[in-house]
Amino acid sequence: MIAFVRGVVASRDAEGVVVDVGGVGLRVEAPTSTLRNLAPGDVATLHTHLHVREQELSLYGFATDEERGLFELLNTVSGVGPKMARNVLSALSAEQLRGAIRRGNADMLTVVSGVGKRLASRIVIDLRDKVGPRAPDAPGIGLPGGGIDDEVMEALTAVFGYTPQQAAQAIAHLPPDAPTDPQERIGAALRYFSAPR
Repeated sequence: MIAFVRGVVASRDAEGVVVDVGGVGLRVEAPTSTLRNLAPGDVATLHTHLHVREQELSLYGFATDEERGLFELLNTVSGVGPKMARNVLSALSAEQLRGAIRRGNADMLTVVSGVGKRLASRIVIDLRDKVGPRAPDAPGIGLPGGGIDDEVMEALTAVFGYTPQQAAQAIAHLPPDAPTDPQERIGAALRYFSAPR
């Protein structure tokens, strides 16, 4: 197994990067949360997972070991392959994904393109006992057994009348530096609906 790759980013596109490792260009697929912090010329260290399938070898890279662990867990679910797992981690932060699974919030997972209610429910059921609490050094605002995003979800659906899927999408699009105060976070989520897309 290739545990990590360190080198200079030679190029980047919407799905991954090419990392120059000792004169060899390695193609590494990555979620957008990882890609947004990489630019050509940067020295990058990516925690990697080598996916082997018949005649194909694909290398997936992540900014943190926690993201790689979640990617590997997602791949254990029937119907989820590496590309789908990468898409999940592109749409949801590691903490949002853990929180949605721990709380049984399958609606949050349906914001991912290609993940319908049935697959989202399967992910929640299969991984609920396998997804532990947030890593101690990982950023996040989720609270054990509930979480601030549960309050946001409740406000968006019960008070403002959005569907659970719409509310989940607004929450998933909150930036990492979004406010942690519940009222401010609800306001930030509401701005998602008025933003041009």
